[in-house]
Amino acid sequence: QVQLVESGGGLVQPGGSLRLSCAASGFTLDYYAIGWFRQAPGKEREGVSCISSSDGNTYDADSVKGRFTISRDNAKNTVYLQMNSLKPEDTAVYYCAAETPDCGYAVDYWGKGTLVTVSS
Repeated sequence: QVQLVESGGGLVQPGGSLRLSCAASGFTLDYYAIGWFRQAPGKEREGVSCISSSDGNTYDADSVKGRFTISRDNAKNTVYLQMNSLKPEDTAVYYCAAETPDCGYAVDYWGKGTLVTVSS
């Protein structure tokens, strides 16, 4: 069964850090660009970060540049999103997605999401 499973969400204080994981099963992540998206209450889903499959290039939304870092470990079939200096406006459900042929193209698979809440 093809699945993407996110983990690592939770409650964190402003200025804190979390690391999200996106683990794939039933297929190999190597051939996919992997994107992280988020959806805050009452807002549309937006792209946060993406990492290419071919050259490892990364792309970040302006709102998270310098604070979030996306990385991949193909041996573990997992992609990570390290989130530092978190702000209340980062509160959202975070989803990972497998995209082809590269970032910004069609999404083949979505995860079910993990909730991140930034609050004091």
